[in-house]
Amino acid sequence: MRREPTDAEAAMWRLLRDRRLVRFKFRRQVPFQNFILDFVCFEQRFIVEIDGSQHAESKRDEARDRIFLTEGFRIARYWNNDVLQRPTNVLEDILAKLAGP
Repeated sequence: MRREPTDAEAAMWRLLRDRRLVRFKFRRQVPFQNFILDFVCFEQRFIVEIDGSQHAESKRDEARDRIFLTEGFRIARYWNNDVLQRPTNVLEDILAKLAGP
């Protein structure tokens, strides 16, 4: 767990904290098994991960996602640049995914 969030994580947290997203409760940097989740809404079993370019085509992320899926979570991954430059688009996508099955 990092003491200081990345710029993108800090921006996302400002948008998600205090039930700002349609009253969904998100938590930040939550330990789960051997991982740290960037953001999670346990009520909806929904994880939001904010990634930099080092995660492009990451086999480790694929394995990690499989574990979360077997635990009943849905995962949404966003690039740092998208969060910083198009936060409205990211929030709309999260809301659409939360409203979906």
